Amino acid sequence: MVDLTSHVALVTGAESGIGAACAVALAAAGADIAILYHRDRTAAERTLETVLGNGARGFVIQTDVTREDQVHHAFDQANATLGRPDILVNSAGLNQAGVPVADMTTEQWRRLIDTDLTGAFFFCRRFVRDLRDAGEPGRIVNISSIHQHVVRAGAADYAAAKAGLHKLTETLALECAPLKIKVNAVAPGMILTPMNAAAMGNPALMERDRADIPLGRPGTAEEVAGVVVFLASPEADYITGTTITIDGGLSLVLGQGA
Repeated sequence: MVDLTSHVALVTGAESGIGAACAVALAAAGADIAILYHRDRTAAERTLETVLGNGARGFVIQTDVTREDQVHHAFDQANATLGRPDILVNSAGLNQAGVPVADMTTEQWRRLIDTDLTGAFFFCRRFVRDLRDAGEPGRIVNISSIHQHVVRAGAADYAAAKAGLHKLTETLALECAPLKIKVNAVAPGMILTPMNAAAMGNPALMERDRADIPLGRPGTAEEVAGVVVFLASPEADYITGTTITIDGGLSLVLGQGA
């Protein structure tokens, strides 16, 4: 069993999906949790209830990850309430627009890049600065996607953001190695979360997507969270700059039959 007692984790996008599952799993391992959410406070409170039920401390705070001032406020509140975070999980994100580049508005492009990439940059930067000043080690886990490598028509905004997050992860790993801050990412494939609500509510679409996955099913947010807990733990002490793919083998067969 992973023991993260005495650690403090800050998790973005923790009101639902992968972010919520990560917050709960980290708390079950003993970490105290700063639960960051954007819109749905009720959902964030449900995450907090489960975190507290696992015996951890926690609090919720509304944060727009694209706003530097709100990022700093979230860290300041975490420091004051729980102590300095030494685990950061960047899970906040938006899905693709489903619009070709020729038809995509500048506003849509910036909205996706600002949320999925620049927001993670803001959080990583503040996290590293705080631990560097304190002379303490830490762990960053960025939630990327198999689409950091595999592109889809209508998803240039999403693929570009995740590809950028992939390179941000690798660059930070090099920069932070002397600081004993490990930086890794998790790249999920199809995971049953609200982001895949269309497939979840459409049996025919779900069956079509399921047929493309070698293991025959989508993954769960809890399965992704298990990998995140591992990367945040001492068991992963010699791992940095790595992306762990969790997709049931989907990325191995994309492009087959061409």
